Order: sequence, then structure tokens, then C-alpha cells
Amino acid sequence: MTGIRKVVAAVIAGLALTLSAAAPAAAQVAQAAQAARAAQADKLKLTVAGDGAEGVTIQATHTDGRRLEQVVRLVLTATGPDGQRIGPMQLEPQPEGHGFYSSGSVLSAGTWKVTVRSPAPLQGEATATVQAKAAQSPPAPKPVAVTEPADGGGAGWWPFAAAGLVLVAAAMGVAMLFGRRRTN
Repeated sequence: MTGIRKVVAAVIAGLALTLSAAAPAAAQVAQAAQAARAAQADKLKLTVAGDGAEGVTIQATHTDGRRLEQVVRLVLTATGPDGQRIGPMQLEPQPEGHGFYSSGSVLSAGTWKVTVRSPAPLQGEATATVQAKAAQSPPAPKPVAVTEPADGGGAGWWPFAAAGLVLVAAAMGVAMLFGRRRTN
């Protein structure tokens, strides 16, 4: 039994030495992974697009795809046709959803190069080419021609049904008047 105890004690001591030697390396790997996640978490992905008229929309998310839960400060600058410049202009969050921002009508018609930046602590930057168009009203509805139905003004079947009911009521009335027997 003494030999088995010595072997078990040696195996346990060897495992303890192996784990104690591997712990600092595992801690370094864990710290590196955590630092990479923290660096990734401090970045924003900004998606910039035109709103179909004279404005810009921005969707901000974390780079790992998570939804943005807090309000961040976004700053827009734009260069347009003939060297026109807009900004820097701070954007406000919109009620359409978390991380959704809109500039409103700030661009004139033409092609614009739009850059949106987010400063620390959540940094991000995106540039896009946006085609701004003058706001348009919907087309006027086309007039609809009103036509008379082919059956003579839309009388339909109900006058015939009413006439039939009157005839049935009259026949029942006549039958009741002449159908009585007199017992005298």
C-alpha cells in the first residue's frame, strides 16, 4: 500500500506543478482576450445613407453587431456640389429605434460626400456618397369618371321584391275577408 500512496502523491504533485506553471500563461491569454474585447467594445459601426430627399440617416451599432443602448454624440460634415460644405453638425437620436440618427433636410440637390464621426468613448467613423433630391409631393390623383349603371339608374331587384310583398299581403287580406264563415 505504501508504494501506491507514493505513486498517487507523485501524480498529484506533478499535476499541481503543471497547473501552477500554466496559470500565468492562461492569465496572459485571458487578459489579451479581454483587452481585445474592450478595444472592440469601444468602437462603433456607423452606416450612413440618404433619406431619399435632402437628409441623411445613420444607424449606429457596436462592431460586434450588438444594438446600441446608449445615446452617443455623432457629428456630421458634408461636401457637396460646387464645393459647398455643411458642418460640423451634431446629430440627435430619433425615436425610430436605438442607434438611429437623422439630419433632417440639410442638403441641397446633388451628390454629397458625407462623413459621420463619433468621438470617445465609443469611437467610429463612416463616409458615404449620398444623392440628395429635392423633396417631391405625391402626384395628383387622376380624376375618376362616374358612369350610370346599364340597368336604368341602379334600381336593381328591390322594387320587384316590394311589389311582390304588397301583392302577397293584399291576397291574404282578401282571403281573410271572404274566408270567414258565418254561423247564424
